[in-house]
Amino acid sequence: MKPQARKLAIAVVAGCGSIAAVALLRGKAGGRRAGNLRVARGLTALRLVARGGARYASNAPRLFASAGEHRQQLRNDLALQTAEDVAATLGTMKGVLMKLGQMASYVDDGLTPAARRTLSRLQDSVPPMSSELAARVVTEELGLPPEQAFATWDPVPIAAASIGQVHRAITLDGRAVAVKVQYPGIAETIEADLGNVGLLRRMLKITAPSQDVDALLAELRERITEELDYRAEARNQQLFARYYAGHPTIGVPEIIEELSTRRLVTSHLADGARFAELASWSQAERDLAAETIYRFVFRSLYEMHAFNGDPHPGNYLFHGGGRVTFLDFGLVKYFTDDELRPLVEMVKHLCVENDPEGFRRAMVEAGFLRADTPLPTDMIVEHMALFYDTVRERGPRTMTGEYASAVSRRFFDFRSPLAAYAAIPRSYVILQRINLGLFALLAELSATADWRCIAEEIWPFVQAPPCTPMGAAEATWLAGRRDHAQARRAVP
Repeated sequence: MKPQARKLAIAVVAGCGSIAAVALLRGKAGGRRAGNLRVARGLTALRLVARGGARYASNAPRLFASAGEHRQQLRNDLALQTAEDVAATLGTMKGVLMKLGQMASYVDDGLTPAARRTLSRLQDSVPPMSSELAARVVTEELGLPPEQAFATWDPVPIAAASIGQVHRAITLDGRAVAVKVQYPGIAETIEADLGNVGLLRRMLKITAPSQDVDALLAELRERITEELDYRAEARNQQLFARYYAGHPTIGVPEIIEELSTRRLVTSHLADGARFAELASWSQAERDLAAETIYRFVFRSLYEMHAFNGDPHPGNYLFHGGGRVTFLDFGLVKYFTDDELRPLVEMVKHLCVENDPEGFRRAMVEAGFLRADTPLPTDMIVEHMALFYDTVRERGPRTMTGEYASAVSRRFFDFRSPLAAYAAIPRSYVILQRINLGLFALLAELSATADWRCIAEEIWPFVQAPPCTPMGAAEATWLAGRRDHAQARRAVP
């Protein structure tokens, strides 16, 4: 399989495994209109694939006759043409299929830089809906047209993505805000997309026979349904905003609750550089931004017991000095103590205590591995250790595209003897975005840090002293949070 094709296959299964969920559980529901929409969108996607295949087939004689640098240039040109077609088609379609393209833009396993830059338009710069449609949604949700609901309303969106687009506005009391407006009919569009991937269930049964597919799909259905309800997103974002209030490098815009509804979410307006601009900054700045993202992901997991499951580059704004504003909290998973405990035990046994059998027991407890797996523990550890490679030892480590690609390939290594006995439990489906999205994003930045040292600050079973200037600033912030909490408890 060509690298581009393999990469798109990875994006299809991982980037929006959530895409498969709803229709597979809905059976034949939906009616004629839903069926027509599903067929139309499916045909559009098939035509996109067919155009790509025809493009390579028609150029096969030239590729065969060329050699060396000329052949590589032809391949690069074809990849760029295909990326342009994908970006234009999926950007117009929105919904689930566009989400696939978003992940394909940064889970890199063979795309040329030019092709990847083209696909990156899907992160926040796709064709928007008309200003009239956006105004209609605002009117339906708030009971007033945007020009009356807000003191100032900019009809030109500042970002457009897979489910909605964002407009600048000034509230009636003078606050600058960002208003995310959901595309009309996007719920039906997503349902239609979901209906086009019914083969995924059978694929999962073939490639991972021990997987509880029904439980996995039920979890994904729940998450994608939440993403369509902006009231849930507003609650998620407000929770993160309150937890990280005052943090030295992590920012989350506060929600304006009275202007947030099922299809609108309004928050304080945040500015900053986009990911593409960050890529032109110094390596030191990129390293600081990466450290902030890393701390955000794992402190949220271990302390808030929450994971924001959409770590794509369009959801960050960068400010220099490591300060990052985090956007889009539509896909958040919350973990119970019982769900988080085996994850903590896996890290502790593998990375700190060097206890392979303890690691295996924790995998079984979490549901990642069948208790009766007839494979030696050293084989299981060898297979899984790659996912923990960045935190097994202290010392500077650069995140590379090669490592991110190796993680993706290992994640989808269905030929491994372990595949027949391994599973992704329902509770941890969204968490796999760490293996696929986070590592790919940090690799894009060529980020260097002592990830083990930073992790030891955050791991609940270590909680080591700070090992970076950012860690020291974060420790001061944490102490202030604890003092504030104690003072509140002391008030009668």
